[in-house]
Amino acid sequence: MADKAADAADPGQRAARVIEDVLKDAELEWESTAPGSYVVKLPGTRKLSTTVSLIAGRHTLSLNAFVIRHPDENEAAVHRWLLERNLKLFGVSYAVDPLGDIYVTGRLPLSAVTAEEVDRLLGQVLEAADGSFNTLLELGFASAIRKEYAWRVSRGEPTRNLDAFAHLLARPSEQAEDPARD
Repeated sequence: MADKAADAADPGQRAARVIEDVLKDAELEWESTAPGSYVVKLPGTRKLSTTVSLIAGRHTLSLNAFVIRHPDENEAAVHRWLLERNLKLFGVSYAVDPLGDIYVTGRLPLSAVTAEEVDRLLGQVLEAADGSFNTLLELGFASAIRKEYAWRVSRGEPTRNLDAFAHLLARPSEQAEDPARD
């Protein structure tokens, strides 16, 4: 009964309790950096992991997750893709910091913080950061991927983690000869 009275008096404490319960139930790697502040590591399939900061403030739950650094090339196309993708996301959106690095951010009123909503937001962060990772790399770092591949091949290094970008690595003459690429 005392917990419910405390939760009613401090929505931030209630939200923090909900967040901690969700993180424990999901068996995620996380730490609390201060009361109501959490750093969570979401495992990925394209990106090794995505680190999410969750902060239960006085009025809102905010979250931020780094996606990729500032694109090396094709910045306008990357930003356009992000804006179009924002239309399909729920509760989160892409943002660009002053350095041009790309994040996923979200904000939720504390009164709306439930286990279901926290789980949904974490799922959306994972989809936005991990699910789009290869597309964003292709759009903003194709030249770097090609250089990395050439460097690895020249040194006899493994290229397995570049397999997802094989279509970027074909020589222009090979692309012209392959009608399936048109």
